[in-house]
Amino acid sequence: LKDFQPGPWPEQLALGDQWILSRYNETVRDVTRNLEIYELGEAAHTLYEFIWNELCDWYIELIKPRLYGKESPESRYAAQYVLWYVLLHTLELLHPFMPFLTEEIWQHLPHDGESIVVAPWPRFRQELAAPDRVAEMEFLMEVIRGIRNLRGELNIHPGRAIRCILIPGTETGALLFRKHGGYIRQLAGVSVLEIEDQAEEKPTRALSAVVRSTEIYIPLTGLVDLEKEIKRLEKEAGTVARDLKRVQSKLVNQDFLAKAPPEVIEKERAKEEELEKKQTTIYSRLAVLRG
Repeated sequence: LKDFQPGPWPEQLALGDQWILSRYNETVRDVTRNLEIYELGEAAHTLYEFIWNELCDWYIELIKPRLYGKESPESRYAAQYVLWYVLLHTLELLHPFMPFLTEEIWQHLPHDGESIVVAPWPRFRQELAAPDRVAEMEFLMEVIRGIRNLRGELNIHPGRAIRCILIPGTETGALLFRKHGGYIRQLAGVSVLEIEDQAEEKPTRALSAVVRSTEIYIPLTGLVDLEKEIKRLEKEAGTVARDLKRVQSKLVNQDFLAKAPPEVIEKERAKEEELEKKQTTIYSRLAVLRG
């Protein structure tokens, strides 16, 4: 492990490796800065966001195929090393907040020294900074979230692979998707990923979303029972319409407005806004399904 030093980006390091190393490096900087000015809550929040939302939620999922030996031995080793490096030193950042747990985990990892208590404090390393890689990865993550959200709207089972069409708004985006489309296929459950140039005719009967300037389409033919889904959405639309009418009748009732506490009125207005958005979404989905 000591023979391999991260940065300046050996060929074995994938985009995801470079992203997590750069984000870890930024976390070191931010946590250290906050501790120095006694902003303990902000330091703890920064660590929580990094560990939970980036290291666990994204990076570990990204590297599973490599860890399982589905790529080259060099790629697997690089993923193992980066995960070890980031986890070990993130534990050292976390140690002031969770001393006993971090010590226990740290002792089970390859390390130097007798205890995490005397391990050197992680330092910001300029050679690990890769803002361009971070920006690329964050763009891919936004697209993956967009596809996941569309799947969720129709309750498409996570294990069911889908066809997805991307129409990038820029050449940079097109190059990024073509080079790293494997991340999209893996993390969004996409079996067929099509990256098309701008076209006058958009896909019909397809769920759609826009991420930055990239259009996302998920064709529905063969994916769901269209008639069954139309009936489900029509029923849901009726329920939402009744709930919305009930809320709106309260908000035009002068007795209610005069007697109800302000926080109750505000809650009803928020409910009205949420129901209106839901209604708009349902109607747009019905329009898509009906073609």
